[in-house]
Amino acid sequence: MIFKILIGYLKGYVNIDVQGYYIQRFINACVSKGVFLWNLKPKKSTYINVNVEIADFKKLREIAKTTKCKIKINGRRGLPFILNRYRKRKIFFIFLIVILMFIYGESRFVWNIEVEGIERISKEEILSSLENNGLKIGAMKSKVKVNEIINNIRLERNDIAWMSIKLDGTNVIVQIAETTEKPEIIPFDEYCNIVSKKDAEIIKVTATTGTIVAKPGEQVTAGSILIGGWMEGNYTGIRYVHAMR
Repeated sequence: MIFKILIGYLKGYVNIDVQGYYIQRFINACVSKGVFLWNLKPKKSTYINVNVEIADFKKLREIAKTTKCKIKINGRRGLPFILNRYRKRKIFFIFLIVILMFIYGESRFVWNIEVEGIERISKEEILSSLENNGLKIGAMKSKVKVNEIINNIRLERNDIAWMSIKLDGTNVIVQIAETTEKPEIIPFDEYCNIVSKKDAEIIKVTATTGTIVAKPGEQVTAGSILIGGWMEGNYTGIRYVHAMR
């Protein structure tokens, strides 16, 4: 049904009113002669409004005459009549078609790449890695292999814990979770102090190795030594150790 209506629109159709005492006979005659009617709207028992293809309209005159019905044309519709109406505007339609084709063509490519979630890694590094794997401005979206790109970059870089790539129209959104930065670990046999990371007030200090420098209740600033990396004995003198709490 929908296919036939679409064909009717492409070929052109007319909207008509049919009036007479034998409306049902008129409809049955159309069906028997293969005339396709659609959007039929009964307005009275003797009056209907309906659409019919241009090619079938000529058959209706004979059917109407046989069933003693009258036909009135309300309007001609469909693609042929629309084109005829705007035949003097061919340049406009050609220009419109070119624009639509251009928009469609542009929508198949990547024109913007956004990178989210990075702090230590620079955006330029990520864009360079993406480009090396085929994802860059102007790349065709159908050729962007998202999973392959993610796997390759994660194998290349140890500073990325998680990564996703989302194609959103002509935009690409890259989301990244960086790995946790490992603290510098000083070997146990090397001398070191324990220092404050920020300004604070000392509440309590315990040391398993080293000498307590900061006392409870004392105000310290960032970088102040809390536990010194040395120990002093009556017989051993000063020894430099790895301070531990």
